[in-house]
Amino acid sequence: MTKSLFSSLTFTHLGLILLLSSSILQAQNPKGKLFIIGGGDRSDDLMKQVLSVAELTAKDYIVVLPMSSEEPDSSFIFFKTQMVKLTSNPIVMLNFNKETAQNKVLTDSLQKAKLIFISGGDQTRFMNVVQNTPIKTAIVKAYENGSTISGTSAGAAVMSEKMITGNQKLQKEYSGTFDNIRYDNLETSEGLGLLKTAVIDQHFLKRNRYNRLLSALVEFPDLTGIGIDEATAIIVRNNQIEVAGESEVIVVRKPKGILKSKKGNLISIEKLEMSIYTAGQKFNIK
Repeated sequence: MTKSLFSSLTFTHLGLILLLSSSILQAQNPKGKLFIIGGGDRSDDLMKQVLSVAELTAKDYIVVLPMSSEEPDSSFIFFKTQMVKLTSNPIVMLNFNKETAQNKVLTDSLQKAKLIFISGGDQTRFMNVVQNTPIKTAIVKAYENGSTISGTSAGAAVMSEKMITGNQKLQKEYSGTFDNIRYDNLETSEGLGLLKTAVIDQHFLKRNRYNRLLSALVEFPDLTGIGIDEATAIIVRNNQIEVAGESEVIVVRKPKGILKSKKGNLISIEKLEMSIYTAGQKFNIK
């Protein structure tokens, strides 16, 4: 009797351990993909790649989240006008606010979308709507369950856990780029967390955002900095990244010998790794 009870408890515990391990593994290795666009023009060829990566079936639909934009209706119309030429799958807009964020019917619909597209605009505006709501939970679960999450510009910035807001702590006026590299100058906040080991910057070559991305590496030296140029994208499949589009992706990582100057918060870095990738090339992140 005691032996039988012990065996029963052992198998029960083993089952719980396996179930927990499976859940942790699934969270670490989502079934979905990310298609992150650096902003600017989106060619039909690039958007065809989005559809190909998403592997839509006849029953699947696409959800557009335009909350980054000051003009959400215009963002949706622009996206839909291009995409209806490329796919027959339904395309719907879910323009959430703080009230509709709690609507289970809408968030369930979001979670079941096979392709979710996040528009450009202001990444902070987007996260102010979705942070700590069922919207964010639905996006994360959709990704874990096999959906493709895509976004451009601000919709690219929100993908990482450490999100670059675009603001500087040491300068009140907003600037599209940073004119130097200073310690504790980069403002970040919490993004969607779909990329946990990298930080994304967008419009990268077009707007010369090297200083901004290097500032991120100073603050978070264990992360990989990925600068995506306009009309260009990265396709993320777990830890492997493939480049698509017309321009380049800059990758910086492993800064060594970071020192803060006593004058003006200036920074020195003894060495770091930098790579440049074009369409079709692949690299890994940890």
